[in-house]
Amino acid sequence: MSSTVSNEANFIQGDVKARIDRWIANYPEDQKQSATMAALRIVQEVNGGHLTTDLMNQIADYLEIPPISVYEVATFYSNYEHQPVGKFNLCVCTSISCMLRGSEEILEYLEKKLGVKPGEITEDGRFSIKKVECLGACGGAPMMQVGKVYYEDLTESSLDKILDGME
Repeated sequence: MSSTVSNEANFIQGDVKARIDRWIANYPEDQKQSATMAALRIVQEVNGGHLTTDLMNQIADYLEIPPISVYEVATFYSNYEHQPVGKFNLCVCTSISCMLRGSEEILEYLEKKLGVKPGEITEDGRFSIKKVECLGACGGAPMMQVGKVYYEDLTESSLDKILDGME
């Protein structure tokens, strides 16, 4: 496979390379592409929370797969970001269970409290809001995910406590 042209420095080196290599080692030698999701997550994390086309191209080169194979995964799943996000990306579930239990009101409250709409970042760079589809916690609706943490049974009061606790 020919190398793609990248405007960003080679990102897949040092610790990033070692972390991706640990995932690659979980699969047969001819199945490096199986580590695509892990590679995307690692590169996104190290890049401050979002991916770029150049970074996805570097992943494709490293895994020896066509760039479109990486783009397909990165655009299908809502946990991959393609624009900068705040330090705390508030992913609010908007699917039917959460909607029926007040996710629209939760979104409105967050927008008013933080002064931003979904897809925007607060001026201090701390928070961004994202509307997402089902996060699989319907029994605790309405809910949101921040990083790897789920917050369920949200109310305005619980949101205030959650936001105040984020350093």
